[in-house]
Amino acid sequence: MIHEDTAKKIKPGAEVRVFEGTTPFRGIVIARKHGSEAGATFTVRAIVSGIGVEKVFPLHSPAITKVEIVKSPKKAHRAKLYWVRKASGAKIRRRLGVST
Repeated sequence: MIHEDTAKKIKPGAEVRVFEGTTPFRGIVIARKHGSEAGATFTVRAIVSGIGVEKVFPLHSPAITKVEIVKSPKKAHRAKLYWVRKASGAKIRRRLGVST
């Protein structure tokens, strides 16, 4: 289960590391749906071996042991960042104000 304080920090544009089982999945949160109700989810996108991979995680899943917020965006002007799917890494960092 995700702690309530951490759940509030999971916002679009944030870079997170989700621990589900043994291997962590690190990527950018591109969407958060259904607030904090029972069916709430967040979508994380990462580039794995040159291919874009997206995973949808339930917010209140007992399988998720921990979520670390690696970086928070300075500016994310959209609630859903689906434009990230077509953009390059440099453009994403520039538009979100995330430094490497």
